[in-house]
Amino acid sequence: MKSIQIHEQIPVTASCDVLVAGGGVAGVAAALQAARSGARVILLEKQSWLGGLATTGLINFWVPLCNGRGKLIIRGMAKELFDLSLQYGMDTVPPDWKNGEPAQPTEQRCVSWFSSGMFALQLLKILRDAGVQIVYDCIVSAPVMDGMHCRGLIIDGKSGRQFFAAKVVIDATGDADVLLRAGIPTVNGEDYFTYIGEGVTLDGCRRAVEQNNIHLAYYRPTGGPSSLYGQGHPEGMPTFRGCSMELVNDYIQQNQLLMLKKEKDKPRGERNIHMLPSMIQLRTSRRIDGAATLTMDDCYRHNDHSIGVICDFDHRDRLFEVPFGTLYHASCDNLMTCGRSASASGWGWDVLRVIPPAILTGQAAGMAAALACRDNCAVSSVSISELQTGLAETGVVIHFPEEWLPEDRLDASAPLDGHM
Repeated sequence: MKSIQIHEQIPVTASCDVLVAGGGVAGVAAALQAARSGARVILLEKQSWLGGLATTGLINFWVPLCNGRGKLIIRGMAKELFDLSLQYGMDTVPPDWKNGEPAQPTEQRCVSWFSSGMFALQLLKILRDAGVQIVYDCIVSAPVMDGMHCRGLIIDGKSGRQFFAAKVVIDATGDADVLLRAGIPTVNGEDYFTYIGEGVTLDGCRRAVEQNNIHLAYYRPTGGPSSLYGQGHPEGMPTFRGCSMELVNDYIQQNQLLMLKKEKDKPRGERNIHMLPSMIQLRTSRRIDGAATLTMDDCYRHNDHSIGVICDFDHRDRLFEVPFGTLYHASCDNLMTCGRSASASGWGWDVLRVIPPAILTGQAAGMAAALACRDNCAVSSVSISELQTGLAETGVVIHFPEEWLPEDRLDASAPLDGHM
C-alpha cells in the first residue's frame, strides 16, 4: 500500500483530568460520574447530539432493568437516566412499574420506549449542569502515546486538528477506536444484517389521536431484518466482523438500498420515513481484551472486584456481577473503556452492551478515572473497595443477595435456556 509521510504542528487546545471519547449513554455516564467525583472533564462527540445508539442510532428502547420477577436489578445512574428519559417525553412503561418497583412480584419487566430527541436534550443539560465541557462535531483522529501511557487525543473539527491533553482517557466510541490505535489488545466481534429507521403512518397517527399516545404514530421501517440471534440473516451473506471504513460503507449502503426496495411501493401519502440512523447500528464490532472478561460462566457467580450487578434483558432471573477488569488492560495505566467495548464474549457481550449495563460500566469508569486522577495512580490500581463503596452510595447493587437467585439456578453450571 502506498503511503505518505507528514510532519505537522498541532496546537494544544485544552487539558483536563478525564477526557471521554464518545457521547453515547456509556460516555455520558462516564463524564457525568467523573465530574460528580470532582474531576475536570471534557466529552468529545462526533454527532451534534448525545446518546449514541440510544438516540442517533434510533435504538431508543430501555431493555429490562429488572429480573423479570418484579425486582429492580440495575440501579444507580442507569435508573437515574431511565427516569430522566421519561420525564418530558413519551413512555411505554408497563402498568406494574408505573410507580416504581412493584410491591408484589410480577412478570412484567421494567422496560420502555422513549423520545430520543428529548432524551438527548436532557443529557446535554445534565452534563452542562455538572460542569462537563462538551465538544460536538469532532472526530478523534489518534491517541498520542508515550510508550503505553496516553497523553491525550488528537481531534479533527471545523477549527482544524487540535490536541486535548488528559490524565485519564476513556474510550466510549463503542467500537474501541482509541484502544485499537493506542495498541491496546482488542477483539473483533460480528454482527448480523440489521437496519432500523423511524417514521410515521397515517393509521398510526389516527390511533395516536384516539388514544392520546404519540408513540402509536410511529413505525420502524427496516433494511436488514436479522434478529440478535441471526434469524433472518440472508443466506450466504457473511456476518459483519470488526469495524472498518469499508465494512461500515458496505453495511450502510446495502441496508439503505434494501429499505428503499421494501418501502418504495407503499402508498406515498400514508407513511413517511423521517429519520435514518445517523450512526451505524452495529452492536458488537470491537471490544477491549480486558484484564477480565464477562462470560456466561459468570452467571450467578460473585466477583470480589464487581462494579455492579446486571440482569439479562432476554432471559428472566439471570444475574451477573461485572468485574472491574472488563474496563481496562493492564498494559496501559490511564486508558479505559466502557459500554459496548467493555470486555465480554458470547452472549455475555450482548448482555453487557445494552443501555442499562452500558450506563453502569460508564459510571464505574468515570468514578475510577476520577480516583486515579486524585491518587495519581494507574486505573488498574485504584482502590476497589473505595470504588465499590462510591458506586453503592449512588444506588448501584455491587453483589446480589442470595435470595434473588432462583432455586433451580443456584448451580452456575446449570444450562441456561428459555427466553423472557
